[in-house]
Amino acid sequence: MAEGKTVNTVKAIVKPAVEALGLRLWDVRFLKEGASWYLRIYIDSDKGIDINDCTEVSHAIDPLIDEADPIDKAYYLEVCSPGLGRELRNEEHFEIMRNKPVVIHTIRALDGLRDVKGNLSEWDKETIVLDSKGEKITVPRSNISSVKADDFE
Repeated sequence: MAEGKTVNTVKAIVKPAVEALGLRLWDVRFLKEGASWYLRIYIDSDKGIDINDCTEVSHAIDPLIDEADPIDKAYYLEVCSPGLGRELRNEEHFEIMRNKPVVIHTIRALDGLRDVKGNLSEWDKETIVLDSKGEKITVPRSNISSVKADDFE
């Protein structure tokens, strides 16, 4: 199974279990690091995540993944927090971070800056708009390397 299809299948399997525990599924990644494959399940909540949350989710989803058997190779299952500076990768992430501080790392400097900071104001397929001290900054998506929560603000 291709990695993208694997991720989508795993998301569909684990999301209801994560939400039943009062948590949010932030992301799923299936990656090869060295000789090993890792299935990483990132969970989040408004109150934060601790090791007990990760353990509880791991125990809840492990049998579900085993039963569905969507991965045809050996892998390590890891359940973790997306941490500080979490990357915004989908529409749900943008909704969660609306009006909150983010940092956009650009491919090419924008007004001399590679990192543009502000509150996430609006977005569409072409641009992301930040509000920085009352000024609207529009960044073309074609010039964006990453968008992350600015937890250090």
